[in-house]
Amino acid sequence: MASTTTALQNQSHPDGDQAAASAAANTGGGPPGGAPAKRRDALLDNAKFLLIVLVVIGHVISPASDTRLASAIYFWIYLFHMPAFVLICGYLSKSFDGSARRVDKLLTTVVAPYLIFWGIYALQSLSVGRSLPDTPLQPLWLTWFLAALFVWRLSVPLWKRVRWPIPVAIVVSLAAGLGSVGDVLEMSRVLSLLPFFVTGLMLEPRHFEFLRNRWVRVWSVGVVLITAVMCFVYLEQLSLEWVFWRESLTDRDVELPIGIPARIVFMVLAASLTAALLSLTPRRTTWFTGLGAFTMYVFLLHGLPIRIADSLGWYELTTGYLGLAVNTAVALGLTFLLCSPWVRRATKWAVEPRMDWILRRDKSRA
Repeated sequence: MASTTTALQNQSHPDGDQAAASAAANTGGGPPGGAPAKRRDALLDNAKFLLIVLVVIGHVISPASDTRLASAIYFWIYLFHMPAFVLICGYLSKSFDGSARRVDKLLTTVVAPYLIFWGIYALQSLSVGRSLPDTPLQPLWLTWFLAALFVWRLSVPLWKRVRWPIPVAIVVSLAAGLGSVGDVLEMSRVLSLLPFFVTGLMLEPRHFEFLRNRWVRVWSVGVVLITAVMCFVYLEQLSLEWVFWRESLTDRDVELPIGIPARIVFMVLAASLTAALLSLTPRRTTWFTGLGAFTMYVFLLHGLPIRIADSLGWYELTTGYLGLAVNTAVALGLTFLLCSPWVRRATKWAVEPRMDWILRRDKSRA
């Protein structure tokens, strides 16, 4: 128990990006001056890798969800995979204090990749005749997460000052469902998922320790099994907008007596499955732990081969249960491929661009 607490307290990448990991590797694992490098936390890296696998599987199988099983799997994944990622990002954003150094990192690891990948996905969309948003301030497909992360991180100092941050964030999320807030920076989704980011921000190592209790793990297995059965039997028949968190109840013409309670139910389901994931995820270093540091590469890059395959007619060939099996295997292979060193080297300019040239030099730190 003590070892897990120490590892969580020594989390080496509070900003949740890959730049720090690369820097540590390039300098022999430690900062200048011979100070020992802080250790990454195996639990969070394991969880991030498992979640990115689910992200890729969900996106790969979505164009061919022509069976009840595929639709149920897709719905189950979307019940919690992004809320869980958002919660982890909140936990890894604790150190954001609005200082010049933190803002510089926010610009180089979030804003710059957002603009680069917005342009990349825009070019791909134009090549196949897809329409584009009116402005780059309206996220294009996967880039919504970077836009959201930008807003959430900027709000960290605010949530550290609020007396009851999680209840306030829940109220904001529910209120966001009552009216349209526009498409700029996908604010509807940003506000809807806000409780998960704020919850992660407020988590402490003792909360992760609590999830190690045997009865919690038994409960977690039950949550996973029950929700999976629910998705197959019933939930996959519902609108996917409940788990996309991107449209308000007004935009969907959902009446308030139904909408708010339903939104709360899906929030509880997402929170329960997130807790179950963190409870069941291995806390020790595993064969895939190191890959958890490169989830942003997988997230930003995997959309291109999916869209290219779709435009080439791949999903016309992979239908039914056999297609589901093939596409799931392809998703796993794609995840590992995008984590590979040679792919990271080839795409680092886009995922982790060097933007020092655009930042103002701080003479006091020179």
